[in-house]
Amino acid sequence: MEKLTVYSHSDCLSKDNGLNHPERKERLESILSSIEEIDELLIEIKEAPLADFDDINLVHPQYFLDDLFSMIPDLGLVGVEKEPYADTLLCVNSKDAILRACGAGIASANDLIGGSKKRLFCAVRPPGHHAETTRANGFCFVNNVAVTARYLQNRFNLKKIAIIDFDVHHGNGTQEIFYADDSVFYGSIHEHPLFPGTGLESETGVGNIFNAPISSGTNSEDFLEIFSNKILKNVDKFKPEIILISAGFDAHKRDPLANINLESEDYYSLTKSIVEIAKRHCNGRVISFLEGGYDLLALSECIKAHLKGLSE
Repeated sequence: MEKLTVYSHSDCLSKDNGLNHPERKERLESILSSIEEIDELLIEIKEAPLADFDDINLVHPQYFLDDLFSMIPDLGLVGVEKEPYADTLLCVNSKDAILRACGAGIASANDLIGGSKKRLFCAVRPPGHHAETTRANGFCFVNNVAVTARYLQNRFNLKKIAIIDFDVHHGNGTQEIFYADDSVFYGSIHEHPLFPGTGLESETGVGNIFNAPISSGTNSEDFLEIFSNKILKNVDKFKPEIILISAGFDAHKRDPLANINLESEDYYSLTKSIVEIAKRHCNGRVISFLEGGYDLLALSECIKAHLKGLSE
């Protein structure tokens, strides 16, 4: 059993999206409470640092960050999209939450390469996989997993990084960032049609993008079979040096924003299958990032299953 390191920070709880918004602080509170309840796993919880702009600039140009943070209000909420569809919101405390969420990945990368740690989970918000190079959307501002991938390449000279995304929504941001870069594998299983509308199998980048769109109502057995055949087999062929996970838990049958029927324990199975590939090619090295998941009970159960899978 591997010891797990979890990065989080109270600043991530200060990010406010207003009443009835699905991406709310209670998500992270539920996760942290669930982690405290786990007795059978070895878990170390550490505080996420603030990410440096120089590291974020490996993905997002400084003018984008300057424009984004200049929109932060002194009071209330401001949407980054055009009305009436603004649901990616900035509040007074947004900046530190965004920087902590990204900083968790940077710290995890340093722990992974510079120490003996092999499995890390970033329990942070806001999420990141919808954030494109110069566009915030889908509750996401900075693409945490993408910045970590670029940091690993830039700082530690890694040549082949795999990003596996099992959030029920396609990670349009991660795909856009790496679409022409064959040093990064991106594989996503997601409901389609559903926000953001991207993620067709025909979107293949330079042979490094593998999308597995699935239909509304897909059950556990079919999901896991498709995930294995269309994502995991291709990761195995890619032979990455590190695996990063965009871990969304909104394909659960209870989730209000989608229509896939996974059970909580399915997240143990799919996580364990990723870890098995990591053991073959990456010395077991995996960093997982919280993305979606909007039913609190399901999220609590799924996190326990995910961390159990990571510890294998």
